[in-house]
Parts: sequence; C-alpha cells; structure tokens
Amino acid sequence: MRHEVDAVVIGGGPSGLAAASWLARYRRSVVVLDSRDYRNKQVEQSHGYLGRDPQRPADLLEKGREEVLAYPTAEIRYEVAEDVRRRDDRLFEVGEDLLAHRLVLAQGVKDAFPAVDGFFEHYGASVFHCPACDGYEARDRHVVALGWDPHLVGFATTLTNWACSVTVVTNGIAFRGDEDCRRTLQENGITLLERDAVRFVGPRGDLVGVELDGGELLECSLVLFSVAHQPRTDLAVSLGCELDDAGHVAVDSRGETTVRGVYAAGDLTPGLQLSLVAAASGVVAGIAAAQSMFGEVGAPTSPEPAPAVG
Repeated sequence: MRHEVDAVVIGGGPSGLAAASWLARYRRSVVVLDSRDYRNKQVEQSHGYLGRDPQRPADLLEKGREEVLAYPTAEIRYEVAEDVRRRDDRLFEVGEDLLAHRLVLAQGVKDAFPAVDGFFEHYGASVFHCPACDGYEARDRHVVALGWDPHLVGFATTLTNWACSVTVVTNGIAFRGDEDCRRTLQENGITLLERDAVRFVGPRGDLVGVELDGGELLECSLVLFSVAHQPRTDLAVSLGCELDDAGHVAVDSRGETTVRGVYAAGDLTPGLQLSLVAAASGVVAGIAAAQSMFGEVGAPTSPEPAPAVG
C-alpha cells in the first residue's frame, strides 16, 4: 500500500519549501523529500533577500520548515528520492511508499569545486561561487577569480563593479578562451595567470591570499570560483521532461515542465540562481500545482471543505 498525497515536493531548499507551503495553503496534502544536501550549507551569510539581509541560509531553511509543518496537511521527510515512475493513470510512484497526483522537482544543482588546499576551510566565508550574491562584499578589495573556461570572462568582468582589482587564476589549466576573451580581460584591467593555486592562506574569515606554484603569495581577501555546476536532472529526465540548451529543466510561466503534472522550481530551472528567486519560483510552481487540481478528486489525505463559518 502506498501513501497517497496530492503532491510530493522533491527538494527541501527555498524553492521546495515555498512550493510546499503554498500547496498546503490550498489544503492539499504534500510531502517534502529533503536530502539535506544544500548548495549553500557552508555559507555563513547570504544577501539580497528582502527583509532578511543578511541572513544565515541555515536559519532561512529552519524557519521555512517550521512554517511548512504548521499546516496539518504537510509533512517533511529527510530522505533522498532515488526513483520516480509515472503510471498509466498519470499518478506518480515516488520511492517505495508514496503515490502523488502532482510532483514538484526542486533538487537544485551540484557544484564542482577547485582542487586547492584549504578550500573547504574558507568556502562560505571568503570563497564563494556567485558574483551576484557576494559581489558587493568584494567592494574595494583585491579579488581572485578562479577558473579557466571562456564564461569566466563575464564572471570576472562583473566583479570589477566592486573590486579594486581582479586577477584570474586558472589553477594550472590552460585558459580555454580565445584571443577576444584575453583582450576583454586586458581591456578591463584583469590580470590572467595560467598558474596553479596551491592553497588558501589565512584563517577562516580572514583570507590573506592564494599561494601559487613556486611559493608566490597572491594577496587577496576574497575568492570567487567558477568551475562547473550540474543541475540535478536525473529524475526529470527519467520522467521525460525536456531540458534547455544549458541543461536546465524547461518550464512554462507556471513552472510546469513538458510532462503534465510535473512542476520544477529553483536552480533546477533557467534563470538567476538566487535564494529569493528560487523561493519565488517555488511559490509559482506550488500555486500552479494546487490550482491544476481544481475540479479533480485529489488524494484521500486532503481534507474535505468545511462548512462555512459565520
């Protein structure tokens, strides 16, 4: 016997919790499957979230879980969703015991990290992956942009809005950009060093610089890296959802994928990868999933409408 619910939300980050809260507000039974593998779990402070700037990402999620669980039709399970199957009756079997009328995919992305000694000691304090999120904190500071792909050009030039100097370090890998890329860096006063970054120097929260091959210390107090990140699309692909050219799950204006009844939100979908944007897209997907069930018989775990009060 499977536990039948109106919706299963896969992912317990800002987008997944926002979707679940709005499904619950529409009195739909919803189960959130939270792997606890959050992209920003090591980040001490995040910015730009209206009314909560700055904030600890962990505090945002803790408060979000409390708000979701305040609704009697909502449940959170701390587990990984490894298998989802769409049945002929258009319901979805999730894992070993869940049956859902709707799905919201909100698993986010997985980042690749540079191989530098001391990386995780500084990650989330002085080392970040998002110039939009943490560029303001780079103001008037010496900054290293770590990476080697052509897209690092836009990444690094964005940082010149705030930093007093930007140096690109390719971590010992030959820069993959063409001459136009190199020219753009030069025109923006960005130094390109095709050298290896050996280790980060200084205690957490007080980065002094990056030690390069040969022992030279490149002074900086902030590092932003851009290596690679992969949207977690395995479940979406297994269900037949289409992806865009960048590998994100394609959705319409309501957050619905190309598979009816399957919605997606957050960093899994195209657009700015910010917590505020992720939460907003979760709201859109959650409301759309709930409203798509108007006029349908939902799961027996949702309450019947109560008599009018007053």
